[in-house]
Amino acid sequence: MDHSRPPLPPFTFETAVQKARLAENAWNARDPERVSLAYTPDSQWRNRSEFFTGRASIVAFLTRKWEREHDYRLIKEVWGVHGHQIAVRFQYEYRTADEQWYRAYGNEQWAFNELGLMQRREASINDVAIAEAERKFHWLLGARPVDHPGLTELGL
Repeated sequence: MDHSRPPLPPFTFETAVQKARLAENAWNARDPERVSLAYTPDSQWRNRSEFFTGRASIVAFLTRKWEREHDYRLIKEVWGVHGHQIAVRFQYEYRTADEQWYRAYGNEQWAFNELGLMQRREASINDVAIAEAERKFHWLLGARPVDHPGLTELGL
C-alpha cells in the first residue's frame, strides 16, 4: 500500500509550489528509486518522445538519463494549478561525457491521485548547447539551496 505524499490535492498555488520544490529536490538527488516513489505504481509518462508506464520503467529511464547527464542541476517553477493538476516550467543544466554543457528547457503537466502521488507526467523538453561560462546553476550537487534564485530571479 502506498503512503500519502503531502502536500495533497486539491492544490493551492502555495501547496503546488511546495510540491514542485519537493520534486525538484528529489530529482536533484539523482536517485531513480527515490524519485519513483513519488509516482503511482501505474504512472503514465511522456518524456520527450518516450512513452512508458510504471515505477520500474521510471527507474530504468532515470538510470539511463543520469548515466549520460553529468553534473545535473534542475530548477522547477509552477506556472499554474487546478485541483489535482499542476503545470510546471523547468530548466536544468548538465554536461555530457565529452564535456559539452547543455541547458534543457521544458514544461511539464502533472496529475495527482488523492494520496498526492503523481499518476501522469507529460514533459516537453529542448536542449541547447551552452559554453561552461554560460552556466547559471552553480550550487554543490544535490538539492538547490533555499537562498539560490529560481528561474524568474535568474531572468530565465
